[in-house]
Amino acid sequence: MFLDWSDISDDLQILVAREALGRAATTIATQAVALADEIDAGNIADHGGADALRLLAAILSESIEDPLPPAGMAEPAPTFG
Repeated sequence: MFLDWSDISDDLQILVAREALGRAATTIATQAVALADEIDAGNIADHGGADALRLLAAILSESIEDPLPPAGMAEPAPTFG
């Protein structure tokens, strides 16, 4: 068992972080749709939020389907000075 986050390899840290982000995005998208459905059902006052919540859910769902590129594929940061 790992004692500290820094004991985990960089690749495993990235894998765990991506999985956590994916699960969080899925949870938020699901809750956004459920809230929008409650607004549509009249259980919550509608102030134009249902469409915005569905848009948020769609954006999150798209980000889950089109994940970030593999680790190590980023361009190096520019240096200044």
